[in-house]
Amino acid sequence: MSETPLAYRLLTGTDNREFCEKVSAALQDGYVLYGSPTLTSCDGRVVTGQAVIRKDLAP
Repeated sequence: MSETPLAYRLLTGTDNREFCEKVSAALQDGYVLYGSPTLTSCDGRVVTGQAVIRKDLAP
């Protein structure tokens, strides 16, 4: 069963190769960056976030 892609996603993770690969995969799947990346600290760990959208799915 194939799920319908979401129009908006917030990708999160540690700022490392795995996170960059996650963002790159979203871009290859038709998403575009939405806004600037964000950084925060959670339990002493730095967490990165990047919003992505699919313009073709936006209402």
